[in-house]
Amino acid sequence: MSGTGNPLLDRSFPIPFDRITPADIGPAVAEVLERTRERIEEIGTRRGGSFDDVLGALDTATREVSLTWGPVSHLTNVVSTPALREAHAEALPEVTRFASRLHHHEGLFRRVRGFAESPPGKALTGLRERHLERTLKDFRRAGAELAAHDKEELEKLRIELAELSRRFEENLLDETSAFKRVVRRAGDLAGLPESALERAAQLATEAEEEGWLLTLDMPSVQAVLQHADDRALRREIHSAYLDRCTSGERDNGPLITRILEIRRRLAAILGYNDFPHYRLETLMAGSGDRVRGFLDGLIEGTRPFHDRDIAELEARVRCSGLGRLEPWDVSYLMEKIRRERFDIDDEMLRPWFPLDEVQAGLFEIANRLFGLSVKRVDNPAVWHPDVGFFEVRDEAGLHLGSFYTDWFPRDTKRQGAWMDNLVSGGPTPGGAFAPHLAFIGGNFTPPTASRPALLTHREVCTLFHEFGHLLHHTCSRVEIPERGGVNVAWDWVEVPSQIMENWCWQREALDLFARHHETREPLPDELLQRLLAARRFMGGWLQMRQLSLANLDLELHRTYAGNGPVMDYAARTLRPFVPSDRFVERHILPSFAHLFAGGYASAYYSYIWSETLEADAFSRFEREGVLDPTVGRAFRDRILARGDSRDADELFRDFMGRDSDPAALIRRNLGPPPQP
Repeated sequence: MSGTGNPLLDRSFPIPFDRITPADIGPAVAEVLERTRERIEEIGTRRGGSFDDVLGALDTATREVSLTWGPVSHLTNVVSTPALREAHAEALPEVTRFASRLHHHEGLFRRVRGFAESPPGKALTGLRERHLERTLKDFRRAGAELAAHDKEELEKLRIELAELSRRFEENLLDETSAFKRVVRRAGDLAGLPESALERAAQLATEAEEEGWLLTLDMPSVQAVLQHADDRALRREIHSAYLDRCTSGERDNGPLITRILEIRRRLAAILGYNDFPHYRLETLMAGSGDRVRGFLDGLIEGTRPFHDRDIAELEARVRCSGLGRLEPWDVSYLMEKIRRERFDIDDEMLRPWFPLDEVQAGLFEIANRLFGLSVKRVDNPAVWHPDVGFFEVRDEAGLHLGSFYTDWFPRDTKRQGAWMDNLVSGGPTPGGAFAPHLAFIGGNFTPPTASRPALLTHREVCTLFHEFGHLLHHTCSRVEIPERGGVNVAWDWVEVPSQIMENWCWQREALDLFARHHETREPLPDELLQRLLAARRFMGGWLQMRQLSLANLDLELHRTYAGNGPVMDYAARTLRPFVPSDRFVERHILPSFAHLFAGGYASAYYSYIWSETLEADAFSRFEREGVLDPTVGRAFRDRILARGDSRDADELFRDFMGRDSDPAALIRRNLGPPPQP
């Protein structure tokens, strides 16, 4: 469809984002849905046929919807203008309705099931056999075998759920953008690093204000909570950040209650005991009970380290004459203790991590380890001047894929960092290779008038993390795109991203990009040694934080059933993981987009599940060489390139030669148990 007048129906590579307008969305969606429905009817009314006639034709038809809707969803994340929101909201119910009805189409399900029972279907092996089994399971898990009235209810619930998730995300974006705090006196910002002060002054100038402007984007919030000496200011920013979407027109509380209710009902209609039982059936964990046991074991193992860290923070509060430990003290005290004990902090390291140098070093690591060449190329068809565009080729020069980068905060851009798999390519039937297309972005500290974008070490880790997702997508060599790239079990998808963070701690890797932005001096060895010495600092607190969120997610979907206000339930569930009741007077739930506007419902545990796997997998690099190309190619060929072509635990064994070691995470992150 290259050359069509509507850019959302243009299949040229890359996507013509510069030509897409809100007015294109409705017509494009209507056209592609109509065309796809006709194709589905055709597939569903025929009989017999080959794999290509049935599964291949179905995949080709539905892929057109994804290629049309994917850019729309992406743009709502990066340039969420009122007009784009309105067009997205109008089209969303139809797209959701199509997805629901696809798996409820009796003729289509009969054709797929009939093919599975036919001699050609039974003769399938390998990837095609797996894809057929997964497709049939998708139909059944979507309700294909239910009565008509149940299918009708499911469709209504799914449409409502999609709308509620959209509103949750928009409320969060609007609440974040609405907060502006102007500071007039320099003394009120004592302790903030020069980079944060310069950015706040620049924001104030752009807003035609005198002084310094604080916002609720992550660089601004972190600067205040970690460095501001003014305890009242820390409290104000901390409270504003957690008070987002807790009242008024943008209150996400009622949305959360209804979303959880819908998920419970969906699971019940489909015959599952609860939503985790439904959601986790096809993941590595397999069930909510197994996740419960996994979390309980890690919580028990982490508890002594967590207790030690709380005791240290509370002792520091007492010595400082601050009274009692408050939530807005934690990051500030951590930075103070870290600086005193290890003579290091985030701001000290910033000059050695200019964004452009970090990216270039990351690409060189990808070249040395995985045989990939990453090069910036010109592409004016982007949504914002900050956007970069890059091309990835393998050692033979094959164009594996291209990707966009977009690293700085904007009022119209969602929070956090993420990757989008915009186009899934791979080997084609004719023996060629269709390139993949992806996006990675975040909300890093932007450049100022006097200095380039300088990252904290944590931001460097985030960049490497998202690039890991990108590699998983771009290195896919799976012939069926629906089984390739990041289309894997949710508790496996974070392994390639999290393992990439390890190179942010390795001398051999840091030498490729950690250079002072003014002097070009490499990161001094003594500074690296202090960074490494501090790696496990407050590890118990940080790991328990992740476990508390995974626990909250699981229990919200297992045991909360509308029994009381959901905010109170969340506070009670979080309470065993924090020092006092004051730490749950405000909490993350109203802004927990991972659960209510993302894909992590009942699966937030996947971060720490995957981290356990990657901590173990990286031990092979440590043993054989952190930049050893033989190990790197093995990881690329046996994990990155394989997608969902085999079960994740089999891919792990292919790379490691054994099953995973569950003790690897605590061993790396926390070390030996603290002495009583």
